Amino acid sequence: MGDTQILMWSLSFVPFQALLSPWRPSQSRELPGMKVLLLLLLSPFQGVGASSRREEDFRFCGDRNQTQSSSVIYEHGPATISIENTAQALIIKRPFLPNRRNSYYKYSLPPALGRYRFCVYWFKANRTLRLVYGKQSFLLGGDQSSNIARGKESQKTERTNTSIFNVSYISKGGKNTSLDSASEYFFPASPERMPVWEQDVEEQLTALDSLIAQPLALATGAMEQRMLRRKLGELEKTLARVELEGQNQTFGKATVHATVLRVQPTQAPQHLAFASQREEGGEVHGFTVDLPSSLFMVAKKREEGVEHRVLLMDINSQTMFQDENSSHVLGDKVVGISLVDTVVANLSDPVVLTFFHDQLPRNVTPLCVFWQEDTTASSGSWDSYGCTTVMGGSQTDCRCNHLTYFAVLMVSSPEIAYIHRDYLSVITYIGCLISALASICTIFFLYFRSKQRDQITSMHIHMNLLGAIFLLDITFLISEHLASSSSEAVCRAGGLFLHFSLLSCLTWMGIEGYNLYRLVIEVFNAYHDHFLLKLCLVGWGLPFFCVTLIFLASWTNYGPFSIPVYESVGGKSTNATICWITSPLIHNIVNLGFFSLVFLFNSVMLGAMVREILRQNKKGHKLKHVLALFGLSILLGIPWALVFFSFTSGVFRLVSLYIFTIINSLQGFLIFLWYWTMVLQARKSPDSQSSSDSIKLQPNSS
Repeated sequence: MGDTQILMWSLSFVPFQALLSPWRPSQSRELPGMKVLLLLLLSPFQGVGASSRREEDFRFCGDRNQTQSSSVIYEHGPATISIENTAQALIIKRPFLPNRRNSYYKYSLPPALGRYRFCVYWFKANRTLRLVYGKQSFLLGGDQSSNIARGKESQKTERTNTSIFNVSYISKGGKNTSLDSASEYFFPASPERMPVWEQDVEEQLTALDSLIAQPLALATGAMEQRMLRRKLGELEKTLARVELEGQNQTFGKATVHATVLRVQPTQAPQHLAFASQREEGGEVHGFTVDLPSSLFMVAKKREEGVEHRVLLMDINSQTMFQDENSSHVLGDKVVGISLVDTVVANLSDPVVLTFFHDQLPRNVTPLCVFWQEDTTASSGSWDSYGCTTVMGGSQTDCRCNHLTYFAVLMVSSPEIAYIHRDYLSVITYIGCLISALASICTIFFLYFRSKQRDQITSMHIHMNLLGAIFLLDITFLISEHLASSSSEAVCRAGGLFLHFSLLSCLTWMGIEGYNLYRLVIEVFNAYHDHFLLKLCLVGWGLPFFCVTLIFLASWTNYGPFSIPVYESVGGKSTNATICWITSPLIHNIVNLGFFSLVFLFNSVMLGAMVREILRQNKKGHKLKHVLALFGLSILLGIPWALVFFSFTSGVFRLVSLYIFTIINSLQGFLIFLWYWTMVLQARKSPDSQSSSDSIKLQPNSS
């Protein structure tokens, strides 16, 4: 409304306005009579021109007595619109930044003193906040006009509050409401109506980074993780409404980075590609995202002609995504992809997320997974459903039919496919059952054999080894069933007994090597008092001492132990759970360390046997010597050395696992066959000298 309109409207109410107008004698002495009269008439209505042709989303109007030279101060404050009046300034806060760089602005108010009518307008469509003060207009939030005088110098105002009177405000769609006189007013801002600026996002990112970086963050429990993920959800809502400077914008400088991609509506949606900046010094050097056009076809059906936003969350910490299995994420890199206000699932064309990384170790394989929030449990879990993993030398492609938070898990022993796990399980169960039965039969047969002292000692050593093999087979067969039981104490006992059986088996294989040394290498086979009793104390006492020590150190060292097995195609995973040692460190030191010593000693003993057999090798007796060597290697546990090939990878590792499973699950049965073959060979041989030469290498040739 122009000045002429204001004047005409004011003159129509001269008698009434004359009674209300304040008298300013200092100005009346300086100006002619008519001018003084006009000022008296117009002064109460300075600022009536504040009305706007376009309906505003928020308006606040009031009268202010300007008693001294003052200014209007605009500050970026809390999530409310606040208007405060002091003698020195009219202070307006929130929620619209004056520009991207500064959060504080000051504007000089008219120098003339007196009563002023002012109004504050917020136009959501133009994203502007405007103050009309008397005849002057100030653009507080929005694009700054070069015509407005402004400064960034700070101004300390004394809190001599003066009241604003004749106050009213109106929100869009509401009614004009009058308020009592006061010096300060607060109006809670509606979140969906308030614009969000870059500074708002950065503040939330800084707060989230600080929470993640706390010393206890690595050991956060389920409640702390839920709180962090809730903060992450609030950040996503903020990003959905942030004012962008261009088509794409990235926020964050620490642990969490957020990128907003604007997708303009088109008749034929195209696929969208995005590449992160390259990172140095980490396991993951960066990632790319390829979003199919079918994703935006889904969005187009929801809202025609509306701009859509894609949010990409780049998180360099697994703190918020810890599952119960303590799964390890490649490079601690978690990437979230979402389409604002749209749930995306069952896409016809997959979303392709590519992670770039160094060459991975041979004993691990990447598996693409997504985070599944569990509302019933205390936390969530990683799942691979709907995602396919495509492995490369220095990159991993994740092809998924939905949008959420993705990562790459590092899994061990992926070369064991699901079908091979079934085959190996069947071989193991059948082999252990046959081996246990054969061991019992051989023990009973040996018990009634030769009565010679040296042969009795050797036979009892064989019987103890077969007894240890029998215990190992039986405990292994029932171990998985004990793990599925509800009693954790029973599973701990089963794991302890299985470990005892394994150590006993290894110890008696070492004693077999020592006994062969006595029979073949020693020149004089001296008789020792209670020799067999001493061997039994070592063969059964040493394993008992070891498992007791481990159990007393911590009773949690035994219990359910899950062995992850992964399907090569589709990433499907399964777990084989047995009652066993729960600490990989104890397994590596005690089991592998002890077996390495036994294997080294028995290898030396086998070498001595080979030398002796080659020295005695006579024409026509090669088969007997070959059978003798085969039986000795089984007795000494040489095939157990195939366990070292489990550290390899590929086809060679798979073949070695099959050979290891077949030979060692049938160890008792193979000893049974070898024993009867040697007995039959001894009975058929007429050459007593030849028989006597190799008698020491046979279990019993009588």
